[in-house]
Amino acid sequence: MIREVIVTTVSAAGKAHIAPFGLIAAAPDEWVIAPFQPSTTLDNLRAVPFLVANYTDDVRIFAGCLTNRRDWPCEPSTRVPPPRLAAALSHAEMEVVSVREDPQRPRFRCRILHRETHAPFEGMNRAKAAVLEGAILVSRLGMLPREKVDSEIAYLQIAIGKTAGEAEREAWEWLMAAVRAHYTAD
Repeated sequence: MIREVIVTTVSAAGKAHIAPFGLIAAAPDEWVIAPFQPSTTLDNLRAVPFLVANYTDDVRIFAGCLTNRRDWPCEPSTRVPPPRLAAALSHAEMEVVSVREDPQRPRFRCRILHRETHAPFEGMNRAKAAVLEGAILVSRLGMLPREKVDSEIAYLQIAIGKTAGEAEREAWEWLMAAVRAHYTAD
C-alpha cells in the first residue's frame, strides 16, 4: 500500500523542505520513502535521518509543491527535528532505521516514533482525489505521452466540475497552468 502524504525534512543547517510523497507500507509502524536521486529530500534524509509524514486534506499543498509554491506554515514537531505542517490533520514523526542503496531511488525504512492528531477528518471529496491524481500527473509530465496526460485530465476534470470547492479549484488551476507551460515549452 502507498499512502500519499506531505513529507517534511530538514537540512544539516536546519532548513525545512516540504514535498509530496507516496510512502510505502512496510510494517505496522514502519514506512519506506524512496526519493529520486538527486533531490533535496534525499540530501536531507542523509544529513538528518528523520522525517514527518503530514496527513492533510488540503490538496493545495500537494499541487503547490509541484508548482513552486512551497511556503506553507509549519510548527515544531514533538520528537524530531523536521517541523510538521500547520495544516496537517495529523502527523507521524519518524526516524530512519535502515537504507537500501539504489542508483535511482534509495529506500529509507522509517520507524514511527510519535503520532498526533490536530483536527478531524471530515470526509472524502472526489475533487480532492482528482487534484491529487492531477498532481501525480504533473510530476510525470516528462515521462508520459501527451495523449495519456490529456485523457487523464479530461476524466479528472469531471470530478473537479461536479464536486470542487474553492481550494480544489485553485489547486487544479495551478496544475493546469503547469501542464500548459510544459507543453508550450516543447
